[in-house]
Amino acid sequence: MFQVLDKVQKLERLGKKIYHFELGEPNFDTPKNIAQRAVKAILDGDTHYSNSFGKYNLREAIAKTTLSSRGFEPDINQILVTPGANSIIFMLFSIILEEGDEIIIPDPGFPTYLSVANLFKIKIKKIPIREENNFGLDFDELEKLVSKKTKLIVLNSPSNPTGGIISSDTLKKIAHLCHQKKIYLLTDEIYSRMRYYSDEYKFYSPSLYDKCKENTIIINGFSKAFAMTGWRVGVAIGPEEIIKKMGLFLETTVSCVPPFIQEAAYEAITGDQSEQLAMMTEYKKRRDLLVSGLNSFKSISCNNPMGAIYAFANIKKTNLSSDQFVSKALNECGVAALPGNNFGERGEGYVRFSFVRSIDEINEALSLLKNIFE
Repeated sequence: MFQVLDKVQKLERLGKKIYHFELGEPNFDTPKNIAQRAVKAILDGDTHYSNSFGKYNLREAIAKTTLSSRGFEPDINQILVTPGANSIIFMLFSIILEEGDEIIIPDPGFPTYLSVANLFKIKIKKIPIREENNFGLDFDELEKLVSKKTKLIVLNSPSNPTGGIISSDTLKKIAHLCHQKKIYLLTDEIYSRMRYYSDEYKFYSPSLYDKCKENTIIINGFSKAFAMTGWRVGVAIGPEEIIKKMGLFLETTVSCVPPFIQEAAYEAITGDQSEQLAMMTEYKKRRDLLVSGLNSFKSISCNNPMGAIYAFANIKKTNLSSDQFVSKALNECGVAALPGNNFGERGEGYVRFSFVRSIDEINEALSLLKNIFE
Protein backbone atom coordinates (compact mmCIF):
# COMPACT_ATOMS: atom_id res chain seq x y z
CA MET A 1 0.00 0.00 0.00
CA PHE A 2 2.71 2.46 0.96
CA GLN A 3 4.76 1.57 -2.12
CA VAL A 4 1.81 2.70 -4.24
CA LEU A 5 1.51 5.88 -2.19
CA ASP A 6 5.20 6.62 -2.64
CA LYS A 7 4.90 6.28 -6.43
CA VAL A 8 1.78 8.47 -6.46
CA GLN A 9 3.48 11.24 -4.50
CA LYS A 10 6.56 11.16 -6.74
CA LEU A 11 4.42 11.53 -9.87
CA GLU A 12 2.48 14.40 -8.30
CA ARG A 13 5.72 16.18 -7.42
CA LEU A 14 6.62 15.93 -11.10
CA GLY A 15 3.37 17.71 -11.93
CA LYS A 16 1.34 14.73 -13.15
CA LYS A 17 -2.42 14.74 -12.58
CA ILE A 18 -3.39 11.75 -10.45
CA TYR A 19 -6.89 10.40 -9.91
CA HIS A 20 -6.97 9.01 -6.37
CA PHE A 21 -8.83 5.73 -5.99
CA GLU A 22 -6.23 4.07 -3.77
CA LEU A 23 -7.22 5.20 -0.27
CA GLY A 24 -10.43 4.80 1.70
CA GLU A 25 -10.40 8.52 2.43
CA PRO A 26 -13.78 10.28 2.05
CA ASN A 27 -13.43 13.48 0.01
CA PHE A 28 -16.22 15.13 1.98
CA ASP A 29 -15.58 17.55 4.83
CA THR A 30 -16.73 16.50 8.28
CA PRO A 31 -20.37 17.62 8.68
CA LYS A 32 -20.53 21.19 10.00
CA ASN A 33 -22.58 20.40 13.11
CA ILE A 34 -19.90 17.90 14.20
CA ALA A 35 -17.03 20.34 13.64
CA GLN A 36 -18.91 23.14 15.39
CA ARG A 37 -19.48 20.94 18.44
CA ALA A 38 -15.71 20.37 18.74
CA VAL A 39 -14.94 24.09 18.35
CA LYS A 40 -17.48 24.98 21.02
CA ALA A 41 -16.00 22.38 23.38
CA ILE A 42 -12.54 23.88 22.92
CA LEU A 43 -13.78 27.43 23.50
CA ASP A 44 -15.68 26.22 26.57
CA GLY A 45 -12.41 24.86 28.02
CA ASP A 46 -13.06 21.16 27.49
CA THR A 47 -9.36 20.62 26.78
CA HIS A 48 -8.17 18.72 29.84
CA TYR A 49 -7.76 15.05 30.72
CA SER A 50 -10.87 12.93 30.53
CA ASN A 51 -11.71 9.45 31.79
CA SER A 52 -9.45 6.98 29.95
CA PHE A 53 -12.48 4.85 29.07
CA GLY A 54 -14.24 7.80 27.46
CA LYS A 55 -16.57 10.60 28.52
CA TYR A 56 -19.72 9.37 30.21
CA ASN A 57 -22.10 11.24 27.90
CA LEU A 58 -20.48 9.71 24.80
CA ARG A 59 -20.46 6.17 26.19
CA GLU A 60 -24.09 6.59 27.22
CA ALA A 61 -24.97 7.76 23.69
CA ILE A 62 -23.06 4.79 22.22
CA ALA A 63 -25.08 2.42 24.41
CA LYS A 64 -28.36 3.94 23.20
CA THR A 65 -27.20 3.86 19.56
CA THR A 66 -26.22 0.19 19.96
CA LEU A 67 -29.71 -0.58 21.23
CA SER A 68 -31.35 1.03 18.20
CA SER A 69 -28.95 -0.44 15.63
CA ARG A 70 -28.08 -3.87 17.08
CA GLY A 71 -30.93 -4.73 19.42
CA PHE A 72 -29.20 -4.63 22.81
CA GLU A 73 -27.92 -1.96 25.17
CA PRO A 74 -24.43 -2.62 26.56
CA ASP A 75 -23.48 -1.51 30.03
CA ILE A 76 -21.32 1.61 30.28
CA ASN A 77 -18.44 -0.56 31.54
CA GLN A 78 -18.55 -2.56 28.31
CA ILE A 79 -17.68 0.50 26.21
CA LEU A 80 -14.25 1.98 25.49
CA VAL A 81 -13.57 5.11 23.43
CA THR A 82 -10.27 4.74 21.57
CA PRO A 83 -7.85 6.81 19.43
CA GLY A 84 -9.14 5.43 16.14
CA ALA A 85 -10.57 1.97 15.51
CA ASN A 86 -7.27 0.49 14.25
CA SER A 87 -5.74 0.61 17.73
CA ILE A 88 -8.46 -1.71 19.04
CA ILE A 89 -7.03 -4.59 16.99
CA PHE A 90 -3.59 -4.17 18.55
CA MET A 91 -4.91 -3.79 22.10
CA LEU A 92 -7.30 -6.74 21.84
CA PHE A 93 -4.77 -9.12 20.27
CA SER A 94 -2.16 -8.25 22.90
CA ILE A 95 -4.62 -8.98 25.71
CA ILE A 96 -6.41 -12.18 24.65
CA LEU A 97 -3.80 -13.96 22.47
CA GLU A 98 -0.55 -15.72 23.26
CA GLU A 99 2.18 -17.08 21.03
CA GLY A 100 0.98 -20.37 19.53
CA ASP A 101 -2.72 -19.53 19.63
CA GLU A 102 -4.65 -19.79 16.37
CA ILE A 103 -6.84 -17.13 14.81
CA ILE A 104 -9.02 -17.17 11.70
CA ILE A 105 -9.07 -14.06 9.51
CA PRO A 106 -10.67 -13.28 6.12
CA ASP A 107 -8.65 -13.50 2.89
CA PRO A 108 -8.81 -11.04 1.26
CA GLY A 109 -9.22 -8.85 4.30
CA PHE A 110 -8.05 -5.74 6.12
CA PRO A 111 -4.22 -6.00 6.36
CA THR A 112 -3.94 -4.96 10.02
CA TYR A 113 -5.40 -8.29 11.20
CA LEU A 114 -2.52 -10.14 9.57
CA SER A 115 0.16 -7.62 10.59
CA VAL A 116 -0.74 -7.63 14.28
CA ALA A 117 -1.10 -11.43 14.36
CA ASN A 118 2.38 -11.76 12.85
CA LEU A 119 3.74 -9.30 15.41
CA PHE A 120 2.53 -11.49 18.27
CA LYS A 121 3.56 -14.73 16.52
CA ILE A 122 0.02 -16.06 16.36
CA LYS A 123 -0.76 -18.97 14.03
CA ILE A 124 -2.96 -17.65 11.24
CA LYS A 125 -5.65 -19.52 9.35
CA LYS A 126 -7.42 -17.78 6.48
CA ILE A 127 -11.04 -18.18 5.52
CA PRO A 128 -11.48 -17.65 1.76
CA ILE A 129 -13.71 -14.76 0.71
CA ARG A 130 -14.84 -15.75 -2.77
CA GLU A 131 -16.25 -13.67 -5.61
CA GLU A 132 -18.62 -16.48 -6.62
CA ASN A 133 -20.13 -16.20 -3.13
CA ASN A 134 -20.65 -12.44 -3.60
CA PHE A 135 -17.65 -11.97 -1.33
CA GLY A 136 -19.62 -13.41 1.56
CA LEU A 137 -18.43 -16.25 3.77
CA ASP A 138 -19.05 -19.99 3.68
CA PHE A 139 -19.86 -21.23 7.21
CA ASP A 140 -18.93 -24.85 6.44
CA GLU A 141 -15.47 -23.77 5.27
CA LEU A 142 -15.02 -21.70 8.41
CA GLU A 143 -16.13 -24.50 10.72
CA LYS A 144 -13.54 -26.86 9.18
CA LEU A 145 -10.76 -24.41 10.07
CA VAL A 146 -11.65 -24.41 13.76
CA SER A 147 -9.39 -26.47 16.04
CA LYS A 148 -8.81 -26.80 19.77
CA LYS A 149 -6.20 -24.03 19.49
CA THR A 150 -8.55 -21.54 17.81
CA LYS A 151 -8.76 -18.53 20.14
CA LEU A 152 -10.28 -15.85 17.90
CA ILE A 153 -12.32 -15.47 14.72
CA VAL A 154 -12.30 -12.10 12.96
CA LEU A 155 -15.22 -10.93 10.80
CA ASN A 156 -15.60 -7.75 8.75
CA SER A 157 -19.01 -7.01 7.27
CA PRO A 158 -19.42 -4.88 5.21
CA SER A 159 -15.91 -5.70 4.11
CA ASN A 160 -12.72 -3.93 3.21
CA PRO A 161 -11.61 -4.54 0.43
CA THR A 162 -14.55 -6.28 -1.27
CA GLY A 163 -17.63 -4.42 -0.06
CA GLY A 164 -19.19 -7.84 0.56
CA ILE A 165 -21.71 -8.55 3.31
CA ILE A 166 -22.03 -11.74 5.36
CA SER A 167 -25.62 -12.97 5.56
CA SER A 168 -27.44 -12.74 8.89
CA ASP A 169 -27.99 -16.53 8.88
CA THR A 170 -24.25 -17.12 8.55
CA LEU A 171 -23.46 -14.57 11.25
CA LYS A 172 -25.89 -16.28 13.63
CA LYS A 173 -24.23 -19.65 12.97
CA ILE A 174 -20.77 -18.18 13.59
CA ALA A 175 -21.89 -16.55 16.84
CA HIS A 176 -23.33 -19.87 18.05
CA LEU A 177 -20.15 -21.73 17.05
CA CYS A 178 -17.94 -19.27 18.93
CA HIS A 179 -20.16 -19.48 22.03
CA GLN A 180 -20.19 -23.28 21.88
CA LYS A 181 -16.42 -23.61 21.38
CA LYS A 182 -15.53 -20.71 23.74
CA ILE A 183 -13.82 -18.78 20.94
CA TYR A 184 -13.57 -15.00 20.94
CA LEU A 185 -15.37 -13.30 18.07
CA LEU A 186 -14.14 -9.93 16.80
CA THR A 187 -16.75 -8.30 14.57
CA ASP A 188 -15.34 -5.31 12.71
CA GLU A 189 -18.34 -3.12 11.95
CA ILE A 190 -16.59 0.09 10.88
CA TYR A 191 -18.73 0.21 7.69
CA SER A 192 -22.03 -0.72 9.36
CA ARG A 193 -23.63 2.62 8.42
CA MET A 194 -22.39 2.35 4.82
CA ARG A 195 -24.79 -0.07 3.14
CA TYR A 196 -26.54 0.17 -0.21
CA TYR A 197 -29.36 -2.35 -0.10
CA SER A 198 -33.00 -1.62 0.72
CA ASP A 199 -34.34 -1.12 4.25
CA GLU A 200 -35.96 -4.56 4.26
CA TYR A 201 -32.47 -6.05 4.78
CA LYS A 202 -31.79 -4.65 8.22
CA PHE A 203 -28.19 -4.61 9.46
CA TYR A 204 -27.44 -7.59 11.69
CA SER A 205 -24.57 -7.87 14.15
CA PRO A 206 -23.51 -11.24 15.61
CA SER A 207 -22.95 -9.38 18.88
CA LEU A 208 -26.68 -9.74 19.57
CA TYR A 209 -26.06 -13.41 20.45
CA ASP A 210 -24.26 -12.68 23.74
CA LYS A 211 -24.74 -8.90 23.88
CA CYS A 212 -20.94 -8.57 24.09
CA LYS A 213 -20.99 -9.99 27.62
CA GLU A 214 -19.05 -13.22 27.08
CA ASN A 215 -16.87 -13.57 23.99
CA THR A 216 -17.91 -11.02 21.33
CA ILE A 217 -16.10 -7.73 20.74
CA ILE A 218 -17.30 -5.01 18.35
CA ILE A 219 -14.95 -2.62 16.54
CA ASN A 220 -16.57 0.56 15.34
CA GLY A 221 -15.56 4.14 14.62
CA PHE A 222 -16.40 7.47 13.08
CA SER A 223 -13.79 7.81 10.31
CA LYS A 224 -15.65 6.55 7.27
CA ALA A 225 -19.38 7.16 7.77
CA PHE A 226 -18.90 10.67 9.16
CA ALA A 227 -15.82 11.70 7.12
CA MET A 228 -13.79 11.96 10.34
CA THR A 229 -10.62 10.09 9.36
CA GLY A 230 -8.33 12.74 10.85
CA TRP A 231 -10.19 12.99 14.15
CA ARG A 232 -9.02 9.51 15.23
CA VAL A 233 -11.86 8.24 17.38
CA GLY A 234 -13.10 4.67 17.61
CA VAL A 235 -15.25 2.50 19.86
CA ALA A 236 -14.82 -0.98 21.32
CA ILE A 237 -17.74 -2.84 22.92
CA GLY A 238 -17.05 -6.14 24.65
CA PRO A 239 -17.01 -8.19 27.86
CA GLU A 240 -16.39 -5.96 30.85
CA GLU A 241 -13.15 -7.65 31.94
CA ILE A 242 -11.62 -7.30 28.44
CA ILE A 243 -12.72 -3.67 28.10
CA LYS A 244 -11.20 -2.97 31.52
CA LYS A 245 -7.82 -4.37 30.42
CA MET A 246 -7.97 -2.47 27.13
CA GLY A 247 -8.79 0.70 29.07
CA LEU A 248 -5.73 0.22 31.28
CA PHE A 249 -3.66 -0.30 28.13
CA LEU A 250 -4.99 2.97 26.69
CA GLU A 251 -4.49 4.77 30.02
CA THR A 252 -0.80 3.88 30.15
CA THR A 253 -0.09 4.72 26.50
CA VAL A 254 -2.11 7.74 25.34
CA SER A 255 -4.03 8.59 28.55
CA CYS A 256 -7.31 9.42 26.82
CA VAL A 257 -8.97 10.54 23.61
CA PRO A 258 -9.09 14.37 23.63
CA PRO A 259 -12.40 15.42 25.21
CA PHE A 260 -13.32 17.93 22.49
CA ILE A 261 -12.97 15.15 19.89
CA GLN A 262 -15.28 13.01 21.99
CA GLU A 263 -17.80 15.86 21.96
CA ALA A 264 -17.62 15.82 18.16
CA ALA A 265 -18.26 12.07 18.21
CA TYR A 266 -21.23 12.63 20.53
CA GLU A 267 -22.70 15.10 18.04
CA ALA A 268 -22.09 12.66 15.18
CA ILE A 269 -24.39 10.00 16.63
CA THR A 270 -26.93 12.20 18.43
CA GLY A 271 -27.14 15.31 16.22
CA ASP A 272 -28.49 16.11 12.77
CA GLN A 273 -27.81 13.26 10.32
CA SER A 274 -28.71 15.05 7.07
CA GLU A 275 -25.14 15.59 5.85
CA GLN A 276 -24.18 12.00 6.66
CA LEU A 277 -27.20 10.68 4.78
CA ALA A 278 -26.43 12.96 1.84
CA MET A 279 -22.92 11.50 1.69
CA MET A 280 -24.36 7.99 1.51
CA THR A 281 -26.69 9.00 -1.33
CA GLU A 282 -23.71 10.37 -3.23
CA TYR A 283 -21.59 7.27 -2.52
CA LYS A 284 -24.31 5.09 -4.02
CA LYS A 285 -24.29 7.18 -7.20
CA ARG A 286 -20.49 6.92 -7.38
CA ARG A 287 -20.58 3.18 -6.75
CA ASP A 288 -23.14 2.64 -9.50
CA LEU A 289 -21.15 4.72 -11.98
CA LEU A 290 -17.78 3.13 -11.21
CA VAL A 291 -19.04 -0.47 -11.17
CA SER A 292 -21.05 -0.11 -14.38
CA GLY A 293 -18.06 1.57 -16.02
CA LEU A 294 -15.67 -1.21 -15.00
CA ASN A 295 -18.14 -3.84 -16.21
CA SER A 296 -18.23 -2.18 -19.63
CA PHE A 297 -14.60 -3.28 -20.16
CA LYS A 298 -14.20 -6.58 -22.02
CA SER A 299 -11.31 -7.62 -19.77
CA ILE A 300 -12.64 -6.41 -16.38
CA SER A 301 -15.61 -7.45 -14.28
CA CYS A 302 -16.79 -6.16 -10.93
CA ASN A 303 -19.35 -7.35 -8.38
CA ASN A 304 -21.68 -4.66 -7.12
CA PRO A 305 -20.51 -3.99 -3.53
CA MET A 306 -23.32 -4.04 -0.98
CA GLY A 307 -21.48 -1.90 1.54
CA ALA A 308 -18.34 0.12 2.40
CA ILE A 309 -16.65 2.37 -0.20
CA TYR A 310 -14.73 -0.11 -2.34
CA ALA A 311 -15.14 -1.84 -5.68
CA PHE A 312 -13.06 -5.03 -5.96
CA ALA A 313 -12.57 -5.50 -9.70
CA ASN A 314 -11.58 -8.81 -11.31
CA ILE A 315 -8.77 -8.07 -13.79
CA LYS A 316 -7.70 -11.66 -14.57
CA LYS A 317 -8.71 -11.43 -18.25
CA THR A 318 -6.16 -8.65 -18.77
CA ASN A 319 -3.44 -11.30 -18.26
CA LEU A 320 -1.72 -8.89 -15.90
CA SER A 321 -0.94 -9.46 -12.24
CA SER A 322 -2.55 -7.12 -9.74
CA ASP A 323 0.74 -5.26 -9.32
CA GLN A 324 1.25 -4.96 -13.08
CA PHE A 325 -2.27 -3.63 -13.62
CA VAL A 326 -1.93 -1.02 -10.87
CA SER A 327 1.49 0.07 -12.15
CA LYS A 328 0.21 0.41 -15.72
CA ALA A 329 -2.89 2.31 -14.60
CA LEU A 330 -0.80 4.72 -12.55
CA ASN A 331 2.04 5.33 -15.00
CA GLU A 332 0.02 5.44 -18.22
CA CYS A 333 -3.33 6.79 -17.03
CA GLY A 334 -2.57 8.62 -13.81
CA VAL A 335 -5.19 6.46 -12.04
CA ALA A 336 -4.11 5.23 -8.60
CA ALA A 337 -5.65 2.06 -7.17
CA LEU A 338 -4.49 -0.74 -4.88
CA PRO A 339 -3.49 -4.27 -5.97
CA GLY A 340 -5.76 -6.92 -4.48
CA ASN A 341 -2.80 -8.89 -3.15
CA ASN A 342 -2.27 -6.12 -0.56
CA PHE A 343 -5.22 -7.73 1.21
CA GLY A 344 -4.13 -11.36 1.06
CA GLU A 345 -3.13 -14.10 -1.35
CA ARG A 346 -6.68 -14.51 -2.61
CA GLY A 347 -6.71 -10.88 -3.64
CA GLU A 348 -4.35 -11.62 -6.53
CA GLY A 349 -6.13 -11.02 -9.81
CA TYR A 350 -8.17 -8.17 -8.34
CA VAL A 351 -7.75 -4.42 -7.92
CA ARG A 352 -9.43 -2.27 -5.28
CA PHE A 353 -10.90 1.06 -6.36
CA SER A 354 -12.26 3.39 -3.67
CA PHE A 355 -15.31 5.25 -4.94
CA VAL A 356 -14.63 8.33 -2.84
CA ARG A 357 -13.94 10.70 -5.74
CA SER A 358 -16.42 12.95 -7.54
CA ILE A 359 -18.66 11.84 -10.42
CA ASP A 360 -16.56 13.89 -12.86
CA GLU A 361 -13.33 12.30 -11.63
CA ILE A 362 -14.78 8.80 -11.93
CA ASN A 363 -15.88 9.49 -15.51
CA GLU A 364 -12.47 10.89 -16.43
CA ALA A 365 -10.62 7.99 -14.81
CA LEU A 366 -12.80 5.40 -16.56
CA SER A 367 -12.16 7.09 -19.92
CA LEU A 368 -8.39 7.05 -19.33
CA LEU A 369 -8.43 3.41 -18.27
CA LYS A 370 -10.48 2.44 -21.30
CA ASN A 371 -7.92 4.00 -23.62
CA ILE A 372 -5.23 1.72 -22.18
CA PHE A 373 -7.00 -1.51 -21.25
CA GLU A 374 -9.43 -1.91 -24.16
